[in-house]
Formats: sequence, structure tokens, C-alpha cells
Amino acid sequence: MYAHALSLAKRNIRGGENEPVFKRPYVDAAFNGDIFLWDTCFIACYAKFHMDELPIANALDNFYALQDTDGYICRQYTRSGQPMWPKSHPVSINPPLLAFAELELYGHTQDIARLAQVYPALKRNFEYLVCAWQQDDDLFCNDAFGSGMDNIPRYPGGWQDDGKGIRQANLHPELYVYDGLSPLWNIQGRAVDMSAQMALLANHLIEIAQLTHHTADVAGYRKFHAKTKAAINALCWNEADGFYYDLGYGKQIRRKHVGMFWTLLADIVPDERLQPMLRHLTDPRQFWRAFPVASFPADETGFSPEGGYWLGSVWTPTNYMIIKGLQRCGQSLLATELARHYYWCVAQVYKDTRTFWENYAPDALRQGSQAKADFCGWTAIAPITLRNEFIEHKSVHA
Repeated sequence: MYAHALSLAKRNIRGGENEPVFKRPYVDAAFNGDIFLWDTCFIACYAKFHMDELPIANALDNFYALQDTDGYICRQYTRSGQPMWPKSHPVSINPPLLAFAELELYGHTQDIARLAQVYPALKRNFEYLVCAWQQDDDLFCNDAFGSGMDNIPRYPGGWQDDGKGIRQANLHPELYVYDGLSPLWNIQGRAVDMSAQMALLANHLIEIAQLTHHTADVAGYRKFHAKTKAAINALCWNEADGFYYDLGYGKQIRRKHVGMFWTLLADIVPDERLQPMLRHLTDPRQFWRAFPVASFPADETGFSPEGGYWLGSVWTPTNYMIIKGLQRCGQSLLATELARHYYWCVAQVYKDTRTFWENYAPDALRQGSQAKADFCGWTAIAPITLRNEFIEHKSVHA
């Protein structure tokens, strides 16, 4: 599996002198001809082991080179370097994981010069996102499609679209045109995942600022993290259910999805709330299905045992996020259990199909009902990263 994954990833090296914008070779998700932000950030999680063969730094640099002066970075650019989505709408942003990706690389290279080079771009992007998308309750709105989890229901049950807030349907570019859409499209929503990801970004910027002697910035990041953590815990935690929920028009939307587990990695969950969260994660009636972890739990209306894209499919980036979050919370044994179980499931499907898939079915050892084949892509995290970190070395990281 390892050799095949590396071979597929090397096929996805693009760029060169004949390209209109991207002149240096870079490793890509090869989803289509565009470059995608959160795909690239998760590619870093396995390309870090083979940086001599997989030019991941160049892939990340493509986004910095296209950054607007105010710090904005679009989640998707065309081959000609044009942003795919309107800047005025939260569909244009992805989970802000560039600092996460840079620290994944730094853990292997110890290249402080690289961190010093990219820190100004990371700081400007953080400041842009705070200015553009943080709301008066200290939480962040985002777009269902922009969150990366395209068709996860993020609206209240029975909601009828009033044209001023949360949409009942998630839009797809093949069917709809986003140009000119007002941010009111979903400005009334508050996303736990985006809010936690911004807190995670602040934590990562603290680490990078300390390493690169920008210590004057650290206090501001710490203050931001504290306020965001307090807001998520005050407004999004449901004590009766023992889980976090997104908000809509100021009320909790009692729908569970995998995005809530970003709170683990972002140091959002207080000690007394950790075990209730883990009970949901490890419950076979919810997220911990035959092929863990389901993106949408089986006890929610609309769950698809075959996957249904984000209506249950198992995705490598969210699994790796959960594994890292468990390590962060001192749950190393559970992190190892999940990593090895997921690796084994991917291996069984590989034996049957001789390839890797964009996602997998939660209730069977097969690919998801809507999944690209030969996807490396972030799925190479399973055969490369999990093997290196949990199988070959049998290590349990703190």
C-alpha cells in the first residue's frame, strides 16, 4: 500500500515553465485542474515524509503567492490563478489550516527559516478571517460548502429558507452560480468547526511566533483563543446531550456531525466535558461504525450506510484530525486504536480494489457511494502517515 500510495502521489506533481501561473513543481490533489486549500494542507501530513519526492512546500507557496494584500486567500484557484469564489461570501474560505500544515512540515525538517518566511502571510490571513467572519458573539459563520463538508445538514430541522440566513440546501457549483450572493446566505449560522479551527490557528501561530521571535504577537493570539473557547463552551455546548452544536439564529441546531471534534485538537474541551464527547465518538450507534469514523452519525435522520458523500462517509482528513485531537487531549491509547483500526479497514478495501478512495462507506468494508478512485489526495495519509506513526514504529505520541 505504501509504495502504491507514494507512486500515485508522485503522479499528481504538476506545475512547470509551461504553466501560466504555477511555474514550480508542486504536489496536488488532482481533483480537477484547480488547486484546493484544505486538500493541500492535508497532503502535507504525508508529503512531510517524502519532501525530496513530493514538493509540498511549493504547493503551499502557491496560495501565499496569490494572497490579497488584506490577507485573503481563496480556498480554490484555477490554473490561471483566479479565485473560484466571490470574496464577499464565506463559500470562498476553507478550514484555515495553513499553519497546521507548516507545523506538520516543521516537525520533520526543523526548518525555522521556512516558518519565518511564511509567518507574515499566516498572520495576515488570520487577521483577515477575524475581521471578515467573526461575529459579535465571538463565533464564526461559514458556508456548508466552504467548510469542506459539502452536504452535511447544517440547518434546523423543518427550516424554511427566508432568504436572510441559513439555507436548507447546500449549493454546488455544477448547479448554481455563487457570483453576487450576499453573505446573508448563511450569516445567521455559527459553525463550531470554523470557530474551533480559528482557535487552533491561534494556537499554531503562538508556536510559530515563538519559534521565529515574534513574541510580541503571542499575547493577542492567546487572548483570541481564550475568547473563542469561552464562546464555544458558553453557546454551543449542550449539557443534556454532552455535545457541541452549531447555532442558527442564536439557537442550538441539534444535529451532530464530525466537525464538532475539531474542538479536541483546538484545546476547546474542558476536562469535565471530554468523556461525554468521547462517548459519542466511540458509540457504535453513532460515529464509531464498522468503518470508523462516520462523518454523520447513524442516529441522525439522513445517515447513509453507503456513505452519501458527507452523510456518513469516512474521510481521511477528519479521521486524522480526530486522531491528532485525541493525542492532544491525552487519549493516546484511543488515538492509536482508531489509527490502527482505520488503517486495517483501508487495507481490506485495498485488497479488494487495489486502490485508494476519496472516502469510504461507514457500514461496510468498501468505498463510499460517491468516491473518486486512485485518490492520493489526502487518503495517502492512511498508508503513509498512519503506517509511519502508528504501524511500523508502533509509537504512541503524546
